[in-house]
Formats: sequence, C-alpha cells, structure tokens
Amino acid sequence: MATIKAAILGFGTVGQGIYHILNEKREELRDRLGVELEVAKILVTDASRERVPGTAHLMTESIDDVFAGSGMQVVFEAIVNEEPAFSYLKRAIENKCHVITANKVMFAKRGMELQQLAKDNGVFVGYEATVAGGVPVIKTLKNILLVNDVSRIQGILNGTTNYIFTKMRAEGWSFEEALSEAQRLGYAEANPFNDVSGQDAFKKLMVLSSLTFGEQPNWSEVEVVGIDTISASDVAEASDKGLRYRHVAELEKCADGKIIGKVAPLLVDNEHPLYPVDDVFNAVTLETNYIGTLTLIGPGAGMYPTASVMVEDYAEIIGKRTGNVVTVL
Repeated sequence: MATIKAAILGFGTVGQGIYHILNEKREELRDRLGVELEVAKILVTDASRERVPGTAHLMTESIDDVFAGSGMQVVFEAIVNEEPAFSYLKRAIENKCHVITANKVMFAKRGMELQQLAKDNGVFVGYEATVAGGVPVIKTLKNILLVNDVSRIQGILNGTTNYIFTKMRAEGWSFEEALSEAQRLGYAEANPFNDVSGQDAFKKLMVLSSLTFGEQPNWSEVEVVGIDTISASDVAEASDKGLRYRHVAELEKCADGKIIGKVAPLLVDNEHPLYPVDDVFNAVTLETNYIGTLTLIGPGAGMYPTASVMVEDYAEIIGKRTGNVVTVL
C-alpha cells in the first residue's frame, strides 16, 4: 500500500488537533482512501519542547528540513499571520504538495494567488478551516455554486463576539465582564482586538467573497465596526423589544455587479435565521436563486472542530487523486 508523507506547520491547538485526529482515524482513513498517511515532519518554533508525547523525533525548526527529503505530498498549515505562512505554502506547492490551511489572515489576502499556483502545479488547496471552524461553509458553497447564484451572505463568523453578546443579554454582564470571561475560557486572546474590532470576521468574509463572486470588494470600502460600542443597557433595551444583537458580516452583489461588504453589530428579530445562534457558535446564511435561503450553524473554533475539517479536506483531496469515494468521518 502506498504511503503519503505529510507535514504539519505549526503545532499549537489546531496543529495538535490534526495530529490526534490523523492518529485516531488512521485505520479508517487508510481503508477509505487506500493509502497510508505518515506524519513525517512537524514545524515548530522550539523543537526542544515536546508538546505531544512521542513527537519529539518529528519536530524541526527549519522549513528546509521539512522539504529536505523526497516524497512530501501533503502540508497542513496552522500558523498565525500572513508570513511566513504564505511563503511556506508557496514553497510546498512548488514542491508539488497539496496544502491545507486554517490561516484566514493569509488566505483572505493571498488565497486566490495560492489557488492559481496550485492549479499550475497540479495540486489542490484545502481551506475549509479558514471560515467558521467546523461549519462546512466552503464545501457547501462550492456545491451550491455549481448550479445556484448566491446574491447575499450574512454570517456570525466570530464565536468570541457572539459569546460576549450572549452573556450580555442572558446574564446582564457588561462588555468588559463578558470579554474577561471569554478570555478566561480561552475563547478570546489576551489581546482580543482582532475579534472585538471585527477584523477577524472581515478576513473570513473576504475568503467567502473570493469563492462566491470570484473577487473581493475594495478592502478600504468595507465598513468594519466592532462590538465595544454596544453597552449592557443597549442589549437590555433590545431584549425588552424582542431583539438580539449579532455581530454580522455580510456581502451583497448589487444589480450593477458591485459587491458591498460590511461587518457590524446588527439587531435581529425572532424571524431572522441568526436570531437563535448563541454562545460561541458560528452561522452563515446564504440567499440563492434556486434553493432559497439556507443557514449553516455549528462550532466556530477550537482544536477538534477546526482540525477535523482540515482532515476532511485531506480526505477529499486524496480521494480525488486516487478515485476513491470518501464518506464523512
């Protein structure tokens, strides 16, 4: 049986989740895909610290070491920020590796470039994990777009802000109290700027724009408003009226072809599809010409939701190359 060698770039929460799932599902993946997967290298910033028992011999601090031997075929990337992630994946593609990424910051800006490079080199790019964690938005959109046109997208694309709004409404907490609890639980970073400012949701929205419309709006023209201007009294007043605040990222293609994007707090009533979506859950509502309105809801972050869709991307890519039919794990 053929063996596929894989590398994991970045071994934090998501990278470790990938490693665990690949090990736990090793036999099932082998049986379904007809190939054996071997994690051959793990790129880290400090190889002296073994994060997962039994992985010390796989760790390296050098990207050169990752590609030094022959036979690397798949690269999972779970690094933060545009660089060095883009340069690493560009190199991987040029080395004829399939790449699978969770990096929305990099992919929002360079994703279309990476996909063209992959096409030129006869390999695939998996990027389901760049948007909404474990919610299969990318796969669903790809299928829908085979027949349907999507005119509008509305989504809760950041679990941290949704958690904060949920606690402000359900518990009467202030923004600061809810944010502090989100940080304690690991939902928000020590520096929560990207979450609460809307920048995280904005990058994910740009990934969706590239896929849905084949282009992005001018970034400088997209209004991005954070949630820190919404007070506990604002939330309570809205609740008294039967309304809920949601931090919504939305795209709309106008009749003249122009794409309008926006990220901002939005008041929704109980007839809106995003109304019941609480806590750290993400949701995406798609307005299509044939299906109508479709809403996808699920966990938006975390080790296993994000890592699992990356492994699903691997299974889909290898299934295409081997001709095997892949079922959901």
